[in-house]
Amino acid sequence: MGNATGLVLLALFGAVFFYILYGVVRAAVRDGILQADERRRRRAADESERLGG
Repeated sequence: MGNATGLVLLALFGAVFFYILYGVVRAAVRDGILQADERRRRRAADESERLGG
């Protein structure tokens, strides 16, 4: 019975760890996409100003 409890606890802690890791990676990807969009927007605005638009 003790081995089964240990295995269940290991699986539970593993699931919690990977769920937290998923949230961290998801937030990092979202922030990276937002930064790329902002950089692209800024570059397009700079080019239009440079071309006289």
